[in-house]
Amino acid sequence: MSLARFSLNQATTKRWPMDETVAGCVASGVPGIGLWRDQVADHGLDRTASLVRSAGLTVTSLCRAGFFAAPDWKDDNRRAIEEAVVLGAPVLVLVSGGLADGSRDIDAARRWVGDAVGELVPFAHEAGVRLAIEPLHPMYASDRCVISTLRNALDLAAPYPSEDVGVTIDTYHLWWDDDIWSQIARAGEEDRIACFQVADWITPLPEGVLLGRGLPGTGCIELRRFREAVDATGYTGPIEVEVFHEDVWSRPGDEVLKETLALYTEHVL
Repeated sequence: MSLARFSLNQATTKRWPMDETVAGCVASGVPGIGLWRDQVADHGLDRTASLVRSAGLTVTSLCRAGFFAAPDWKDDNRRAIEEAVVLGAPVLVLVSGGLADGSRDIDAARRWVGDAVGELVPFAHEAGVRLAIEPLHPMYASDRCVISTLRNALDLAAPYPSEDVGVTIDTYHLWWDDDIWSQIARAGEEDRIACFQVADWITPLPEGVLLGRGLPGTGCIELRRFREAVDATGYTGPIEVEVFHEDVWSRPGDEVLKETLALYTEHVL
């Protein structure tokens, strides 16, 4: 089993305490971890940074910032960049947020996301943190993310240097798009792939579609095809497994990690 690029996104084992998560990764030979800001805050920012560093784990990304319709978006995003620096996370994932309260103008919302990203670029550049715009499935457009396709994300990233602004490719959110393969190739040509995340789409979706992600191989997505398409662009970076599902969260973290590694090997590599 080759784990050289594998990263456990902390969302997959959401209820596994931070110290146990780090110890479990080390025991299983996992080289990387994707961290979430809320879980980092619960454990303590400096404590988490010290713990991960002492364990020899690479922090592959920090999730998440964005939500640019919120009144305090600028302060929160600047804090997120500062947190990424402390944690040694090279990539900060941006989820754009939905429509402004009372608005139906999605075009204006998307333009605003581009402007807001532009306001963050100088600060992120100085900090050495790459912003990664993540498109989410269209069902999230109203309240969580008005950026729904990889084309949307790449168009918004285009005005800024690729070393400052890239995109997140998440199989769960993009598998349905018949333009995805050409847009992945475009992302590679423009050197925009900052983060690659895999999860499966399970049917029927549970109540509350946010928690409808499955472990690799448990749903209908051609995960290996995604990995091959991303690799074909020249991307050699981490592959994060990021799953949101109540049934997964209710299981012991070490058990979930063991199964995740087996399924990753079978369905992604």
